[in-house]
Amino acid sequence: MRHQQRTRIMNKQLQDFETLYLPQVNTFLKTHLKTAANQSLLGQAMTYSVEAGGKRLRPLLTLATIVSLGETISPAALQAATAVELLHTYSLIHDDLPAMDNDDLRRGQKTNHKVFGEDIAILAGDGLQALAFDWLSTSSLSSDIVVKLIQQLAEAAGPRGMVAGQVEDVSTTGTVIPLAQLQALHKRKTGALLEYAVQAGATIAGASQTQDVQFRRFGAAFGLAFQIYDDILDETATAAELGKTPHKDVAEGKNTYPRLIGLTAARKALSDSLNNAQAACDALAKLDVDSNVLRAFLSYFKD
Repeated sequence: MRHQQRTRIMNKQLQDFETLYLPQVNTFLKTHLKTAANQSLLGQAMTYSVEAGGKRLRPLLTLATIVSLGETISPAALQAATAVELLHTYSLIHDDLPAMDNDDLRRGQKTNHKVFGEDIAILAGDGLQALAFDWLSTSSLSSDIVVKLIQQLAEAAGPRGMVAGQVEDVSTTGTVIPLAQLQALHKRKTGALLEYAVQAGATIAGASQTQDVQFRRFGAAFGLAFQIYDDILDETATAAELGKTPHKDVAEGKNTYPRLIGLTAARKALSDSLNNAQAACDALAKLDVDSNVLRAFLSYFKD
């Protein structure tokens, strides 16, 4: 099948999936955030960043994994899948703070601290982080699955995952690190939460150990591709296209793929990661998994 035709089919599959499940994710967030905080200013600040928009890739990846295994999306599964968006949003609020990336724009609007102040922004992030685990623990999934999801998310987001990557990112700013170190940084800072999103769906749907290996492979490859793509867009896209300030990585001396190896090699690294994700989908197809559901998500990375 020609590349362009295959891309059109994948785009249509992703659009159909988003049309069905994105409203469910957004409705759950909107409905349940209303009563999430018993302090009005805190609730406003938390809701502001969650409802600022976003692709909701992480909860959608969880739901796509569940569907790929032939399971239906129960209310409990939707709640558990949506929890990761809270944790992701907390990380964005903290990333944007003056002490970290010092950003004025996120998702096309003022960052949380620009609206509510640094103190409230920090606390809003803290509230969302805790609420993510609240939503996991109070879902009506089996206790074994709940405990496993909590452990997986804590590891992905904590001192061996996202937070470790963030520390590596800020502590190496202004220096030049080897490519292998940058890959490890990206795997923790960005990749860990995306890999968790896929793994969570596999856990909820009861994937076999063999299937789980390939789901994690897909999630890791998708996560690396996501960060490389973000690095490339930071150098090539406009503020309107990004929804945030472009060219900040270079200006601040951040370690990125284009900075370390150039745009051409960065695009090659992106292609390699996407090929790895495709290979994981091929392997899943041989394990009675409808890998087309996940494969469609690769159309996120525009040529």
